[in-house]
Amino acid sequence: MKRQAEANIPTDEGLFTMIGYGEDPDSYVPHFALVAKNTDFSKPVFVRIHSECLTGDVLGSHRCDCGQQLTASKRIIGENGGVLIYLRQEGRGIGILNKLRAYVLQDKGLDTAEANEKLGFEVDKRDFSVAIEILEELGVKAVKLLTNNPEKIKVFEKSNIEVFERIPLIVEPNEINLRYLTTKKDVMGHLLDLKDDNLKP
Repeated sequence: MKRQAEANIPTDEGLFTMIGYGEDPDSYVPHFALVAKNTDFSKPVFVRIHSECLTGDVLGSHRCDCGQQLTASKRIIGENGGVLIYLRQEGRGIGILNKLRAYVLQDKGLDTAEANEKLGFEVDKRDFSVAIEILEELGVKAVKLLTNNPEKIKVFEKSNIEVFERIPLIVEPNEINLRYLTTKKDVMGHLLDLKDDNLKP
């Protein structure tokens, strides 16, 4: 995974350098890092490993919490310095078309894990190891990891990067995504504290 292109990207959450990573200079779907301009790499840095979610990140879908987590992460990193790694593995690795097919099955009563399995996929087939490659290339030595997913913590265990601290990334559930978040907690082991009375009226 090589650094292929970079440019400054001003956003509502701060000024970032966007760096594209791919196997070749013409990679059509590269992974990328957003590096806040005020990042001090001599200290543990805030890091978010975020997998692409077109429906949540771009369209603002209420079926998941991805877009809200992305915005919250950018805000924290923009204010404090750090790196947001954006991995192009849509739909927990099954792609956008299969994700839409999974949504149809969810509308018929299956949860997100059952829908993926019904389509013949693993519950989660993402690979977070490429994020380690990118962080190592950037010179990151220790991270304050913004995550609720224990699998993202585990990927650091075989690396030279220290998880200095895990910081929960909690988004207020809504009536549409509560079942999705409950499945992430109960089936995938995400570190979430969910209660029905957390729902806003």
